[in-house]
Amino acid sequence: MIGAFRIEAYVIASSDGMIADAGGVQPASLHFEADRRQFKNGLDRADAVVNGRHSAEGQRNSAARRRLVVTRQVASLAPDPDNPKARLWNPAGASLEAACAALGLNSGTIAVIGGPQVYLLFLKLGYDCFHLSRAVKVRLPGGLPLFGGEPDAVLAAAGLKAGPTQWLEDGLALTEWARRE
Repeated sequence: MIGAFRIEAYVIASSDGMIADAGGVQPASLHFEADRRQFKNGLDRADAVVNGRHSAEGQRNSAARRRLVVTRQVASLAPDPDNPKARLWNPAGASLEAACAALGLNSGTIAVIGGPQVYLLFLKLGYDCFHLSRAVKVRLPGGLPLFGGEPDAVLAAAGLKAGPTQWLEDGLALTEWARRE
């Protein structure tokens, strides 16, 4: 936990650890209905969502969620001109606690949904749980990696431990990495 906030991440990656193709686009081969349901349910339970400028969940109720958009385009915090429920946040200028306070939150669950720099930022800050879906039959050579290294090794090195793998549908596995005592 970071202060009074539980930090959870949601991502789907190819078997080789990529979250998008070489053009930076998430291909249809990474779209699974079971993953969409799991993702939506996680975001519905969250008090706020954190994403980079080029990441979003693209759901009908996306604009209704409190949101932090990570960017270097502001010094610390600023209103998002496109969404009254969102704030632009530069972590170099404001803490997560200050950013959440700007959303009216002093505790709760934060859902991190990417992109790679945002996942890395929170890897350093500390995840409570990282929900890693894997499209085990999909490879995206030259694609956009989730992390600089193999995701399982990076998460283990950050002190997270893998729970049992769940098969959500054919070709789609979910592993929840968490801090376990």
